[in-house]
Amino acid sequence: MDRFEKRIAVVTGGASGIGFALAERLLDEGMKVVIADIDSDALDRAVAALADKGDIIGHRTDVSNPDSLQSLADTAVARFGAVHLLCNNAGVGGFQRFGSLTREAWEWVIGVDLWGPIHGCRIFMPILQQQDEAHIVNTASMSGFVYGPYLQPYSVAKAGVVALTESLYREFEKEGSHIGVSVLCPAFTATAISNDERSAPSSVARRGDLDPDLAPVRDAVRDMMAAGKTAAEVADITVQGIRERKLHIFPHPSWLAAVEQRMKNILAGEPVGDEPASVLVDPRT
Repeated sequence: MDRFEKRIAVVTGGASGIGFALAERLLDEGMKVVIADIDSDALDRAVAALADKGDIIGHRTDVSNPDSLQSLADTAVARFGAVHLLCNNAGVGGFQRFGSLTREAWEWVIGVDLWGPIHGCRIFMPILQQQDEAHIVNTASMSGFVYGPYLQPYSVAKAGVVALTESLYREFEKEGSHIGVSVLCPAFTATAISNDERSAPSSVARRGDLDPDLAPVRDAVRDMMAAGKTAAEVADITVQGIRERKLHIFPHPSWLAAVEQRMKNILAGEPVGDEPASVLVDPRT
């Protein structure tokens, strides 16, 4: 997208973290913004906090539910008449041993982190196609490229988001579509995703109850996130990536060394090893 002013953006997971920062940054660019979140109270607070910056509304949305996302799309069009930018950003995470993961936990994480972007792209595509220019940003993670232990549902989902976005990019290029598409792949960022279980269905058992001895791992990751890039920094990088129509947006470029090493190991027929360990010296890079 070359122009943001007076255009319409929809941001899921917009009540906090990267989603909130994206909404704030897009308002600063002169866009009208619809933020979606499953947490109604947090959504109300976010809209109130951003109201002075421009035209913004909130809509409670469960991105794992296609009917809920359809309602979001209908609300955006009814209020603003169009959507030019879709940010499929809502996400949950979690560190837990594979053996303690329940089917309900898998379905929750995959539902939000992978089905959310799939539903979003599918439902908003006809609206985006009606505009003179449009763009989709799907939030994945560096965990979509390099895979550590205890994070299987999240890594599976984020790898799927990378595949979805790259495939869409190739299709849009082949078909001559005016819709741009990017996959945002942050690493350590100061957000509240470590507290994601606050929005989990009641059927999902808490990680701390099933895997209490992994608490030090979860605490260490939380500390690394707090020391990482700010959500505002990631939002700035994302907006620049949209302007440049980048397919991959990497706010933490030092992690590309881990991706490179992983591919070298694969091509050499060697175990993938622990590539992320080589880039954890500075969580801001």
